[in-house]
Parts: sequence; C-alpha cells; structure tokens
Amino acid sequence: MTSKRFKKLPEKTSDLPSEAIEKLLTEVKKNCTTKFDESIDLSFQINNKQKKSEINIRTVVNLPGGTGKKVKVAVVCEDSKITEAKDSGADLVGGDEFIEKIKSGEMNFEKLICTPSMMIKLSKLGKVLGPKGLMPNPKLGSVTEDLKTAIKDAKSGQVEIRNDKDGNIGVSIGKKSFSDDQLLKNYNSILDALEKEKSNNTLKGDLIKNTFITSTMGVSYKLKLGKVI
Repeated sequence: MTSKRFKKLPEKTSDLPSEAIEKLLTEVKKNCTTKFDESIDLSFQINNKQKKSEINIRTVVNLPGGTGKKVKVAVVCEDSKITEAKDSGADLVGGDEFIEKIKSGEMNFEKLICTPSMMIKLSKLGKVLGPKGLMPNPKLGSVTEDLKTAIKDAKSGQVEIRNDKDGNIGVSIGKKSFSDDQLLKNYNSILDALEKEKSNNTLKGDLIKNTFITSTMGVSYKLKLGKVI
C-alpha cells in the first residue's frame, strides 16, 4: 500500500530526460520528506554489451565529504598489535578468541580489518564472512600492517563499490543534511574510481549504460554522468 507521503512525490521521474547532478540534487533533497536524514544514493547499470564474466568491479573509495554514518570497526590482529588498534579507534579488537566468536556468529560490526599474519586463520571463515561482505581483502586495504590508516579510512568516509551478478552498482554519496559541495565532491570521487576500474578491467566502450539518483525514501531521476568542475 502506497503511503500518503509517497503519493505526494512527483510521478514517473525516471522517464524524464537525464540531467546533470547539480540540477537534480535540489529535486532529490526536496523529495526527502521523511523525519530522518535520508541518504542520497546512486545506482549504476553497467553497459550490457559486456559479458557478465568480464565485469568484476570491486574497490573502495575514500569520500572527501564523509558518509554521515558511524561505522563499527573490528580488527583481528596479533596480541602485540592490540593496543595499537585500540588507540587507533577500533571498536572491537582481538586475536584467536575473537576469531572463534566470529565463527560462532558474533558479528556486531560493519567493517573487519585483519593483519596479514592472522589472515591465514581468518580465511577459514569465508562461508561466514563472505556472504555478508565482511571478509578482509588486501585490494581493499583491509588486510594490512598499517592498522592506523585502515581504521581511520573505514571510519572517516570509505565506501565500497562492487557490481552484483546483474551488473548493477549501488552507492551512497552522503545524506540530505550534507551541503551540495560535500555531495558533489563525493560524486566526483566515485566517478574517478569507476574510471580507474574501467581501465583495470580493460572494458570496451562506455562502462556505464544508465545512472539514477534517488534518496532513501524518494523517487529516482536519470542522471547524466560527468564530473563537476
């Protein structure tokens, strides 16, 4: 059943011609009529000329404007690094005993970081961590000796960009309460990351076929891709 709030929103907005993000941000924010601070989200559809097996985009981006979210970070490390991890802001830290807790289903965190020497033990929990997207990955900077930097990045505004099996990518660029400048800086960072991933995947033609922008409880608009100067 459609709510009264939703019925008041514009209709068939996704059928409108695509517009630059500078113009659409005003409309999207105007549609944020809930009582909470809605996220501003992008949805990318990868060019379907590519074979699904060719598309493997997975990277992290440090958003200069932040994410507006508090991220609970856990660290698996040797005993000698526990103090460093705690001092760097980790919410949960441990070694072998912590791995056993994770194995039993205790996963009250959003980001997991691991030192290389402990990754051998943690990798056995692939079936537990993998489906939840929590398995640390060297490519994403979450398997590292530099715990201070990894924890800082995870807490200050890092998001993961990853396509699903159908070639779709969803990512938030911030909250309604963010200034347009914050949102545009985050948007530019996302585009830079996608351009880099296109080069890494050696894809033919345009990587992105369609892009939409919406808020958590709003309606979507077609977005014309292009960096904001």
